[in-house]
Amino acid sequence: MQDNHDSTSREEDSILDTQEQIRIRLEKLRDLANEGSDPFRELVFPVTHHSVDIIDHFEEIEGLEVKVAGRILSRRGMGKVSFCDLHDRRGRIQIFTKIDEIGPEAYERWQKLDIGDIVGIRGDVFRTRTGEISIRTKEYTLLSKSLRPLPDKFHGLRDTETRYRQRYIDLIVNPEVRETFEKRSSVIRGIRNHLDRLDFIEVETPILNSIPGGASARPFVTHHNTLDIDMYLRIAPELYLKRLIVGGFERVYEIGRLFRNEGMSVKHNPEFTTVEMYQAYTDLRGMMELCENLLSEVAVQVTGTTEITYQGTAISLKPPFARISMKDAVMKYAGVDFSKISTDAEAIEAAKSVGMELGPAMRKGEVLNLLFEAFCEEKLVQPTFVYDYPIEVSPLAKKIKDQPGMVDRFELFIGSREFANAYSELNDPIDQRERFADQIKKRASGDEEANLHDEDFCVSLEYGMPPTGGMGIGIDRLVMLLTDNASIRDVLLFPTMKPID
Repeated sequence: MQDNHDSTSREEDSILDTQEQIRIRLEKLRDLANEGSDPFRELVFPVTHHSVDIIDHFEEIEGLEVKVAGRILSRRGMGKVSFCDLHDRRGRIQIFTKIDEIGPEAYERWQKLDIGDIVGIRGDVFRTRTGEISIRTKEYTLLSKSLRPLPDKFHGLRDTETRYRQRYIDLIVNPEVRETFEKRSSVIRGIRNHLDRLDFIEVETPILNSIPGGASARPFVTHHNTLDIDMYLRIAPELYLKRLIVGGFERVYEIGRLFRNEGMSVKHNPEFTTVEMYQAYTDLRGMMELCENLLSEVAVQVTGTTEITYQGTAISLKPPFARISMKDAVMKYAGVDFSKISTDAEAIEAAKSVGMELGPAMRKGEVLNLLFEAFCEEKLVQPTFVYDYPIEVSPLAKKIKDQPGMVDRFELFIGSREFANAYSELNDPIDQRERFADQIKKRASGDEEANLHDEDFCVSLEYGMPPTGGMGIGIDRLVMLLTDNASIRDVLLFPTMKPID
Protein backbone atom coordinates (compact mmCIF):
# COMPACT_ATOMS: atom_id res chain seq x y z
CA MET A 1 0.00 0.00 0.00
CA GLN A 2 2.88 2.36 0.81
CA ASP A 3 4.29 2.01 -2.74
CA ASN A 4 0.92 2.96 -4.29
CA HIS A 5 0.61 5.92 -1.95
CA ASP A 6 4.11 7.14 -2.82
CA SER A 7 3.37 6.77 -6.54
CA THR A 8 0.14 8.74 -6.20
CA SER A 9 1.91 11.44 -4.19
CA ARG A 10 4.60 11.78 -6.84
CA GLU A 11 1.93 12.12 -9.55
CA GLU A 12 0.10 14.78 -7.54
CA ASP A 13 3.37 16.61 -6.88
CA SER A 14 4.16 16.52 -10.58
CA ILE A 15 0.76 17.96 -11.47
CA LEU A 16 1.12 20.71 -8.85
CA ASP A 17 4.63 21.44 -10.07
CA THR A 18 3.44 21.72 -13.65
CA GLN A 19 0.61 24.07 -12.71
CA GLU A 20 3.01 26.20 -10.68
CA GLN A 21 5.43 26.41 -13.62
CA ILE A 22 2.61 27.44 -15.93
CA ARG A 23 1.60 30.15 -13.45
CA ILE A 24 5.15 31.49 -13.28
CA ARG A 25 5.52 31.48 -17.05
CA LEU A 26 2.23 33.33 -17.48
CA GLU A 27 3.49 35.98 -15.05
CA LYS A 28 6.66 36.35 -17.14
CA LEU A 29 4.52 36.77 -20.25
CA ARG A 30 2.45 39.49 -18.58
CA ASP A 31 5.62 41.28 -17.49
CA LEU A 32 6.94 41.17 -21.06
CA ALA A 33 3.67 42.53 -22.41
CA ASN A 34 3.72 45.37 -19.86
CA GLU A 35 7.25 46.21 -21.01
CA GLY A 36 6.07 46.31 -24.61
CA SER A 37 7.90 43.07 -25.51
CA ASP A 38 5.05 40.64 -26.09
CA PRO A 39 6.78 37.77 -27.99
CA PHE A 40 3.57 36.76 -29.75
CA ARG A 41 3.61 40.04 -31.67
CA GLU A 42 6.92 39.28 -33.33
CA LEU A 43 6.40 38.63 -37.04
CA VAL A 44 9.65 37.82 -38.83
CA PHE A 45 13.15 36.68 -38.02
CA PRO A 46 15.44 36.36 -41.08
CA VAL A 47 17.27 33.06 -40.47
CA THR A 48 20.53 32.81 -42.44
CA HIS A 49 21.85 29.43 -41.26
CA HIS A 50 20.81 26.22 -39.52
CA SER A 51 22.76 24.42 -36.80
CA VAL A 52 24.12 21.54 -38.89
CA ASP A 53 25.13 23.89 -41.72
CA ILE A 54 27.28 25.90 -39.28
CA ILE A 55 28.89 22.81 -37.73
CA ASP A 56 29.54 21.11 -41.09
CA HIS A 57 31.05 24.25 -42.66
CA PHE A 58 32.71 25.73 -39.60
CA GLU A 59 36.05 26.47 -41.30
CA GLU A 60 34.27 28.63 -43.90
CA ILE A 61 31.91 30.33 -41.43
CA GLU A 62 34.18 30.83 -38.41
CA GLY A 63 34.15 34.46 -37.30
CA LEU A 64 31.18 35.39 -39.48
CA GLU A 65 27.90 36.76 -38.21
CA VAL A 66 24.90 34.45 -38.54
CA LYS A 67 21.23 34.49 -37.60
CA VAL A 68 19.71 31.30 -36.24
CA ALA A 69 16.37 30.52 -34.64
CA GLY A 70 15.00 27.62 -32.64
CA ARG A 71 13.92 26.28 -29.29
CA ILE A 72 15.96 26.41 -26.06
CA LEU A 73 16.17 22.85 -24.72
CA SER A 74 18.87 23.15 -22.06
CA ARG A 75 20.67 25.89 -20.10
CA ARG A 76 23.90 26.07 -18.13
CA GLY A 77 25.57 28.83 -16.12
CA MET A 78 23.98 31.47 -13.92
CA GLY A 79 26.71 34.12 -13.55
CA LYS A 80 27.94 36.61 -16.13
CA VAL A 81 28.27 33.90 -18.77
CA SER A 82 25.67 31.32 -19.74
CA PHE A 83 25.32 28.55 -22.29
CA CYS A 84 22.22 27.03 -23.84
CA ASP A 85 21.45 24.44 -26.50
CA LEU A 86 19.38 25.78 -29.38
CA HIS A 87 17.50 23.15 -31.40
CA ASP A 88 16.27 23.88 -34.91
CA ARG A 89 14.95 21.62 -37.68
CA ARG A 90 18.44 20.41 -38.56
CA GLY A 91 19.88 19.70 -35.11
CA ARG A 92 21.52 21.43 -32.14
CA ILE A 93 24.10 24.17 -31.59
CA GLN A 94 25.45 25.81 -28.47
CA ILE A 95 24.69 29.48 -27.76
CA PHE A 96 27.27 31.41 -25.69
CA THR A 97 25.86 34.52 -24.02
CA LYS A 98 27.95 37.01 -22.01
CA ILE A 99 26.74 39.98 -20.02
CA ASP A 100 29.52 42.19 -21.42
CA GLU A 101 28.39 41.44 -24.99
CA ILE A 102 24.65 42.22 -24.74
CA GLY A 103 24.46 44.52 -21.67
CA PRO A 104 23.07 44.02 -18.14
CA GLU A 105 19.38 44.62 -18.93
CA ALA A 106 19.27 42.30 -21.94
CA TYR A 107 21.27 39.70 -20.03
CA GLU A 108 18.84 39.83 -17.10
CA ARG A 109 15.93 39.21 -19.47
CA TRP A 110 17.93 36.42 -21.14
CA GLN A 111 18.37 34.69 -17.77
CA LYS A 112 14.59 34.72 -17.29
CA LEU A 113 13.94 32.72 -20.45
CA ASP A 114 12.58 29.19 -19.97
CA ILE A 115 13.31 25.80 -21.46
CA GLY A 116 11.03 25.54 -24.48
CA ASP A 117 11.10 29.23 -25.43
CA ILE A 118 11.73 29.95 -29.12
CA VAL A 119 14.37 32.59 -29.79
CA GLY A 120 16.23 34.20 -32.65
CA ILE A 121 19.97 34.75 -32.20
CA ARG A 122 22.31 37.13 -34.05
CA GLY A 123 25.94 36.40 -33.31
CA ASP A 124 29.40 35.29 -34.40
CA VAL A 125 30.49 31.71 -35.00
CA PHE A 126 33.46 30.53 -32.90
CA ARG A 127 34.88 27.51 -31.10
CA THR A 128 35.02 27.48 -27.29
CA ARG A 129 38.11 26.54 -25.26
CA THR A 130 36.64 23.05 -24.87
CA GLY A 131 36.38 22.79 -28.66
CA GLU A 132 32.62 23.07 -29.10
CA ILE A 133 31.39 25.05 -32.11
CA SER A 134 29.12 27.80 -30.79
CA ILE A 135 27.51 31.15 -31.53
CA ARG A 136 28.49 34.20 -29.43
CA THR A 137 25.28 36.18 -28.87
CA LYS A 138 25.27 39.81 -30.01
CA GLU A 139 21.50 40.18 -29.93
CA TYR A 140 18.52 37.93 -29.28
CA THR A 141 14.78 38.11 -29.87
CA LEU A 142 12.16 36.13 -27.97
CA LEU A 143 9.91 34.85 -30.76
CA SER A 144 7.48 32.70 -28.80
CA LYS A 145 6.94 32.02 -25.10
CA SER A 146 6.52 28.38 -24.01
CA LEU A 147 3.80 28.44 -21.38
CA ARG A 148 3.97 24.74 -20.54
CA PRO A 149 7.08 22.93 -19.26
CA LEU A 150 8.53 20.24 -21.48
CA PRO A 151 9.18 16.71 -20.15
CA ASP A 152 12.30 16.30 -18.04
CA LYS A 153 15.31 16.12 -20.37
CA PHE A 154 16.75 13.07 -18.59
CA HIS A 155 13.58 11.00 -18.96
CA GLY A 156 12.21 12.49 -22.17
CA LEU A 157 8.75 11.54 -23.39
CA ARG A 158 8.56 7.76 -23.15
CA ASP A 159 4.85 7.08 -22.60
CA THR A 160 3.70 5.83 -26.00
CA GLU A 161 0.09 6.92 -25.53
CA THR A 162 1.18 10.53 -24.88
CA ARG A 163 3.73 10.40 -27.70
CA TYR A 164 1.07 9.48 -30.26
CA ARG A 165 -1.58 11.87 -28.94
CA GLN A 166 0.81 14.82 -28.55
CA ARG A 167 3.20 14.22 -31.42
CA TYR A 168 4.33 17.84 -31.28
CA ILE A 169 5.96 17.20 -27.89
CA ASP A 170 7.41 13.92 -29.14
CA LEU A 171 9.06 15.74 -32.04
CA ILE A 172 10.49 18.41 -29.72
CA VAL A 173 12.12 16.14 -27.15
CA ASN A 174 12.93 12.98 -29.14
CA PRO A 175 15.17 13.88 -32.13
CA GLU A 176 15.12 10.30 -33.45
CA VAL A 177 11.37 10.63 -34.05
CA ARG A 178 11.89 13.64 -36.30
CA GLU A 179 14.52 11.63 -38.16
CA THR A 180 11.97 8.87 -38.81
CA PHE A 181 9.59 11.31 -40.46
CA GLU A 182 12.34 12.93 -42.48
CA LYS A 183 13.15 9.45 -43.78
CA ARG A 184 9.47 8.89 -44.53
CA SER A 185 9.54 11.98 -46.73
CA SER A 186 12.67 10.63 -48.41
CA VAL A 187 10.93 7.29 -49.08
CA ILE A 188 8.02 9.00 -50.82
CA ARG A 189 10.33 11.29 -52.75
CA GLY A 190 12.39 8.29 -53.85
CA ILE A 191 9.31 6.43 -55.09
CA ARG A 192 8.20 9.48 -57.08
CA ASN A 193 11.62 10.01 -58.61
CA HIS A 194 11.92 6.37 -59.65
CA LEU A 195 8.51 6.22 -61.30
CA ASP A 196 8.91 9.62 -62.94
CA ARG A 197 12.17 8.47 -64.53
CA LEU A 198 10.28 5.49 -65.98
CA ASP A 199 7.82 7.90 -67.64
CA PHE A 200 4.92 7.22 -65.29
CA ILE A 201 2.39 10.03 -64.82
CA GLU A 202 1.25 10.89 -61.30
CA VAL A 203 -2.53 11.31 -61.08
CA GLU A 204 -5.24 11.89 -58.48
CA THR A 205 -8.45 9.90 -58.31
CA PRO A 206 -11.53 10.37 -56.08
CA ILE A 207 -11.36 9.65 -52.37
CA LEU A 208 -15.15 9.77 -52.06
CA ASN A 209 -16.54 6.80 -54.00
CA SER A 210 -20.10 5.82 -54.80
CA ILE A 211 -18.94 2.17 -54.92
CA PRO A 212 -16.14 0.89 -52.64
CA GLY A 213 -14.14 -1.09 -55.19
CA GLY A 214 -10.66 -2.32 -55.99
CA ALA A 215 -10.06 -4.42 -52.87
CA SER A 216 -11.72 -6.78 -50.42
CA ALA A 217 -12.24 -4.61 -47.35
CA ARG A 218 -14.91 -2.96 -45.20
CA PRO A 219 -15.34 0.72 -46.08
CA PHE A 220 -16.13 3.79 -44.01
CA VAL A 221 -19.56 5.11 -44.92
CA THR A 222 -20.54 8.77 -45.09
CA HIS A 223 -23.49 10.66 -46.56
CA HIS A 224 -23.61 13.26 -49.31
CA ASN A 225 -26.36 15.70 -48.31
CA THR A 226 -26.91 17.34 -51.70
CA LEU A 227 -27.15 14.07 -53.62
CA ASP A 228 -28.81 12.35 -50.64
CA ILE A 229 -26.76 9.18 -51.14
CA ASP A 230 -24.34 7.20 -49.04
CA MET A 231 -20.73 7.41 -50.20
CA TYR A 232 -17.57 5.61 -49.15
CA LEU A 233 -14.02 6.62 -48.35
CA ARG A 234 -11.95 4.75 -50.90
CA ILE A 235 -10.50 1.38 -50.01
CA ALA A 236 -8.33 1.37 -53.19
CA PRO A 237 -7.81 3.57 -56.28
CA GLU A 238 -7.43 0.55 -58.59
CA LEU A 239 -10.58 0.74 -60.69
CA TYR A 240 -10.13 4.45 -61.43
CA LEU A 241 -6.48 4.00 -62.37
CA LYS A 242 -7.34 1.18 -64.76
CA ARG A 243 -9.97 3.41 -66.37
CA LEU A 244 -7.07 5.76 -67.18
CA ILE A 245 -5.20 2.89 -68.87
CA VAL A 246 -8.33 2.35 -70.98
CA GLY A 247 -8.25 6.07 -71.81
CA GLY A 248 -4.70 5.88 -73.17
CA PHE A 249 -2.46 6.74 -70.21
CA GLU A 250 0.02 3.91 -70.56
CA ARG A 251 1.80 4.43 -67.24
CA VAL A 252 0.08 5.97 -64.21
CA TYR A 253 0.57 6.01 -60.46
CA GLU A 254 -1.03 7.55 -57.41
CA ILE A 255 0.35 8.08 -53.90
CA GLY A 256 -2.38 8.64 -51.36
CA ARG A 257 -4.43 7.61 -48.37
CA LEU A 258 -6.75 4.61 -48.27
CA PHE A 259 -9.38 3.96 -45.62
CA ARG A 260 -10.48 0.56 -44.33
CA ASN A 261 -12.90 0.09 -41.46
CA GLU A 262 -11.03 -2.78 -39.92
CA GLY A 263 -8.95 -3.66 -36.87
CA MET A 264 -6.10 -1.65 -35.38
CA SER A 265 -2.74 -3.18 -34.43
CA VAL A 266 1.00 -2.59 -34.73
CA LYS A 267 0.55 -3.48 -38.43
CA HIS A 268 -2.77 -1.79 -39.22
CA ASN A 269 -4.20 1.72 -39.05
CA PRO A 270 -7.67 2.59 -40.44
CA GLU A 271 -6.11 5.13 -42.80
CA PHE A 272 -2.80 4.34 -44.45
CA THR A 273 -0.70 5.36 -47.44
CA THR A 274 0.06 3.37 -50.57
CA VAL A 275 1.44 3.87 -54.04
CA GLU A 276 -0.48 2.12 -56.84
CA MET A 277 0.92 1.94 -60.36
CA TYR A 278 -0.31 0.53 -63.67
CA GLN A 279 1.70 -0.06 -66.81
CA ALA A 280 0.24 -1.06 -70.17
CA TYR A 281 1.80 -3.79 -72.30
CA THR A 282 3.48 -5.62 -69.43
CA ASP A 283 2.49 -8.29 -66.93
CA LEU A 284 3.31 -9.72 -63.53
CA ARG A 285 6.95 -10.32 -64.45
CA GLY A 286 7.34 -6.67 -65.38
CA MET A 287 5.85 -5.68 -62.01
CA MET A 288 8.30 -7.96 -60.17
CA GLU A 289 11.26 -6.29 -61.83
CA LEU A 290 9.82 -2.84 -61.18
CA CYS A 291 9.14 -3.71 -57.53
CA GLU A 292 12.58 -5.04 -56.61
CA ASN A 293 14.40 -2.24 -58.44
CA LEU A 294 12.20 0.40 -56.80
CA LEU A 295 12.58 -0.94 -53.25
CA SER A 296 16.33 -1.48 -53.53
CA GLU A 297 16.86 2.04 -54.89
CA VAL A 298 14.75 3.63 -52.16
CA ALA A 299 16.59 1.61 -49.51
CA VAL A 300 19.94 2.92 -50.72
CA GLN A 301 18.61 6.48 -50.84
CA VAL A 302 17.25 6.32 -47.28
CA THR A 303 19.76 4.07 -45.50
CA GLY A 304 22.78 4.07 -47.81
CA THR A 305 22.63 0.31 -48.43
CA THR A 306 20.44 -2.62 -49.46
CA GLU A 307 21.68 -4.60 -46.44
CA ILE A 308 19.49 -3.51 -43.54
CA THR A 309 18.58 -4.78 -40.08
CA TYR A 310 14.96 -4.90 -39.00
CA GLN A 311 14.16 -5.66 -35.36
CA GLY A 312 17.43 -7.54 -35.00
CA THR A 313 17.16 -9.53 -38.23
CA ALA A 314 19.47 -8.92 -41.19
CA ILE A 315 17.50 -8.43 -44.43
CA SER A 316 18.93 -8.00 -47.93
CA LEU A 317 16.98 -5.83 -50.36
CA LYS A 318 19.42 -6.51 -53.17
CA PRO A 319 17.70 -7.82 -56.35
CA PRO A 320 16.71 -10.34 -57.46
CA PHE A 321 14.25 -11.30 -54.73
CA ALA A 322 13.30 -14.94 -54.09
CA ARG A 323 10.27 -16.37 -55.89
CA ILE A 324 7.92 -19.22 -54.92
CA SER A 325 4.41 -20.23 -55.98
CA MET A 326 1.69 -20.35 -53.33
CA LYS A 327 1.22 -24.09 -53.88
CA ASP A 328 4.95 -24.74 -53.46
CA ALA A 329 5.03 -22.61 -50.31
CA VAL A 330 2.12 -24.57 -48.80
CA MET A 331 3.83 -27.83 -49.70
CA LYS A 332 7.14 -26.63 -48.18
CA TYR A 333 5.81 -25.20 -44.92
CA ALA A 334 2.47 -26.99 -44.34
CA GLY A 335 3.23 -30.32 -45.99
CA VAL A 336 0.05 -30.22 -48.09
CA ASP A 337 0.40 -30.99 -51.83
CA PHE A 338 -2.32 -29.10 -53.69
CA SER A 339 -1.17 -30.51 -57.03
CA LYS A 340 -2.90 -33.71 -55.91
CA ILE A 341 -6.10 -32.03 -54.69
CA SER A 342 -8.93 -31.56 -57.18
CA THR A 343 -12.08 -30.90 -55.13
CA ASP A 344 -13.24 -28.59 -52.36
CA ALA A 345 -13.90 -31.55 -50.06
CA GLU A 346 -10.36 -32.88 -50.55
CA ALA A 347 -8.94 -29.44 -49.72
CA ILE A 348 -11.00 -29.23 -46.52
CA GLU A 349 -9.86 -32.69 -45.45
CA ALA A 350 -6.23 -31.80 -46.17
CA ALA A 351 -6.57 -28.70 -43.98
CA LYS A 352 -8.07 -30.77 -41.18
CA SER A 353 -5.11 -33.16 -41.41
CA VAL A 354 -2.77 -30.31 -40.37
CA GLY A 355 -5.02 -29.07 -37.58
CA MET A 356 -7.25 -26.51 -39.27
CA GLU A 357 -11.02 -26.68 -38.75
CA LEU A 358 -12.95 -25.27 -41.71
CA GLY A 359 -16.61 -24.99 -42.62
CA PRO A 360 -18.11 -27.22 -45.35
CA ALA A 361 -18.75 -24.24 -47.66
CA MET A 362 -15.05 -23.45 -48.14
CA ARG A 363 -13.75 -23.71 -51.68
CA LYS A 364 -10.42 -25.22 -52.73
CA GLY A 365 -8.77 -21.88 -53.51
CA GLU A 366 -9.92 -20.34 -50.24
CA VAL A 367 -8.47 -23.28 -48.32
CA LEU A 368 -5.16 -22.93 -50.15
CA ASN A 369 -5.00 -19.25 -49.22
CA LEU A 370 -5.85 -19.95 -45.56
CA LEU A 371 -3.15 -22.60 -45.32
CA PHE A 372 -0.66 -20.16 -46.81
CA GLU A 373 -1.58 -17.47 -44.28
CA ALA A 374 -1.44 -19.91 -41.36
CA PHE A 375 1.76 -21.79 -42.17
CA CYS A 376 3.82 -19.80 -44.67
CA GLU A 377 3.72 -16.03 -44.13
CA GLU A 378 5.73 -16.08 -40.91
CA LYS A 379 8.50 -18.06 -42.66
CA LEU A 380 9.03 -15.44 -45.39
CA VAL A 381 11.64 -13.19 -43.77
CA GLN A 382 13.88 -12.35 -46.74
CA PRO A 383 12.14 -10.55 -49.64
CA THR A 384 10.05 -13.18 -51.44
CA PHE A 385 7.55 -12.94 -54.29
CA VAL A 386 4.72 -15.45 -53.76
CA TYR A 387 2.91 -15.96 -57.07
CA ASP A 388 0.02 -17.94 -58.63
CA TYR A 389 -2.97 -17.20 -56.40
CA PRO A 390 -6.41 -18.85 -56.35
CA ILE A 391 -9.11 -17.06 -58.30
CA GLU A 392 -11.45 -17.09 -55.28
CA VAL A 393 -9.35 -14.45 -53.50
CA SER A 394 -8.32 -12.47 -56.60
CA PRO A 395 -11.36 -11.08 -58.42
CA LEU A 396 -9.41 -8.53 -60.49
CA ALA A 397 -6.46 -10.61 -61.75
CA LYS A 398 -6.05 -12.41 -65.08
CA LYS A 399 -6.42 -16.22 -65.23
CA ILE A 400 -3.39 -18.41 -65.89
CA LYS A 401 -3.95 -20.32 -69.14
CA ASP A 402 -2.67 -23.73 -68.08
CA GLN A 403 -3.71 -23.65 -64.38
CA PRO A 404 -7.48 -23.82 -63.87
CA GLY A 405 -8.63 -21.83 -60.86
CA MET A 406 -5.38 -19.83 -60.56
CA VAL A 407 -4.60 -16.23 -61.48
CA ASP A 408 -1.47 -14.27 -62.36
CA ARG A 409 -0.90 -12.48 -59.07
CA PHE A 410 1.93 -12.02 -56.60
CA GLU A 411 2.40 -10.62 -53.13
CA LEU A 412 5.79 -9.56 -51.82
CA PHE A 413 6.64 -10.59 -48.26
CA ILE A 414 9.49 -9.14 -46.18
CA GLY A 415 9.97 -9.84 -42.50
CA SER A 416 6.83 -12.05 -42.53
CA ARG A 417 4.65 -9.14 -43.70
CA GLU A 418 3.02 -8.32 -47.00
CA PHE A 419 4.56 -5.27 -48.68
CA ALA A 420 3.21 -5.36 -52.24
CA ASN A 421 0.33 -6.86 -54.19
CA ALA A 422 0.37 -7.11 -57.99
CA TYR A 423 -1.54 -8.63 -60.90
CA SER A 424 -1.48 -9.23 -64.56
CA GLU A 425 -4.68 -7.21 -64.72
CA LEU A 426 -7.94 -8.80 -65.84
CA ASN A 427 -8.96 -6.99 -69.05
CA ASP A 428 -11.69 -9.38 -70.25
CA PRO A 429 -15.02 -7.59 -69.58
CA ILE A 430 -17.05 -10.81 -69.79
CA ASP A 431 -14.84 -12.56 -67.25
CA GLN A 432 -14.88 -9.44 -65.04
CA ARG A 433 -18.68 -9.40 -64.95
CA GLU A 434 -18.68 -13.06 -63.91
CA ARG A 435 -16.15 -12.34 -61.15
CA PHE A 436 -18.27 -9.48 -59.82
CA ALA A 437 -21.33 -11.76 -59.86
CA ASP A 438 -19.42 -14.28 -57.75
CA GLN A 439 -18.44 -11.51 -55.33
CA ILE A 440 -22.08 -10.47 -55.00
CA LYS A 441 -22.94 -14.05 -53.99
CA LYS A 442 -20.22 -13.92 -51.35
CA ARG A 443 -21.59 -10.67 -50.00
CA ALA A 444 -25.10 -12.13 -49.89
CA SER A 445 -23.78 -15.04 -47.83
CA GLY A 446 -22.33 -12.66 -45.26
CA ASP A 447 -18.87 -11.65 -46.55
CA GLU A 448 -18.88 -7.89 -45.86
CA GLU A 449 -15.47 -7.48 -47.54
CA ALA A 450 -16.53 -8.92 -50.91
CA ASN A 451 -16.40 -6.57 -53.93
CA LEU A 452 -19.49 -4.79 -55.20
CA HIS A 453 -20.40 -4.77 -58.90
CA ASP A 454 -19.02 -1.69 -60.66
CA GLU A 455 -20.94 -1.39 -63.90
CA ASP A 456 -19.09 1.65 -65.22
CA PHE A 457 -15.77 -0.16 -64.77
CA CYS A 458 -17.12 -3.12 -66.75
CA VAL A 459 -18.30 -0.72 -69.47
CA SER A 460 -14.81 0.81 -69.60
CA LEU A 461 -13.30 -2.65 -70.19
CA GLU A 462 -15.74 -3.18 -73.05
CA TYR A 463 -14.02 -0.33 -74.87
CA GLY A 464 -10.75 -2.28 -74.55
CA MET A 465 -7.93 -2.21 -72.01
CA PRO A 466 -4.48 -3.31 -73.21
CA PRO A 467 -2.56 -6.05 -71.37
CA THR A 468 -1.54 -4.34 -68.14
CA GLY A 469 0.52 -4.98 -65.04
CA GLY A 470 -0.56 -3.31 -61.82
CA MET A 471 0.89 -3.12 -58.32
CA GLY A 472 0.27 -1.53 -54.94
CA ILE A 473 2.97 -1.02 -52.29
CA GLY A 474 2.28 -0.12 -48.66
CA ILE A 475 4.33 2.98 -47.89
CA ASP A 476 3.82 2.87 -44.12
CA ARG A 477 5.23 -0.65 -43.87
CA LEU A 478 8.12 0.29 -46.13
CA VAL A 479 8.94 3.20 -43.84
CA MET A 480 8.73 0.87 -40.82
CA LEU A 481 11.21 -1.45 -42.51
CA LEU A 482 13.70 1.26 -43.46
CA THR A 483 13.56 3.02 -40.07
CA ASP A 484 13.51 -0.16 -37.95
CA ASN A 485 10.19 0.67 -36.27
CA ALA A 486 8.02 -2.20 -34.99
CA SER A 487 4.69 -0.34 -34.92
CA ILE A 488 2.88 1.48 -37.72
CA ARG A 489 2.00 4.20 -35.20
CA ASP A 490 5.68 5.12 -35.02
CA VAL A 491 5.71 6.08 -38.72
CA LEU A 492 2.38 7.96 -38.76
CA LEU A 493 2.55 11.52 -37.49
CA PHE A 494 -0.98 11.35 -36.13
CA PRO A 495 -2.16 7.72 -35.84
CA THR A 496 -5.81 6.97 -35.16
CA MET A 497 -6.44 6.96 -31.39
CA LYS A 498 -9.42 6.24 -29.21
CA PRO A 499 -10.78 9.57 -27.91
CA ILE A 500 -10.08 10.39 -24.28
CA ASP A 501 -13.30 10.28 -22.25
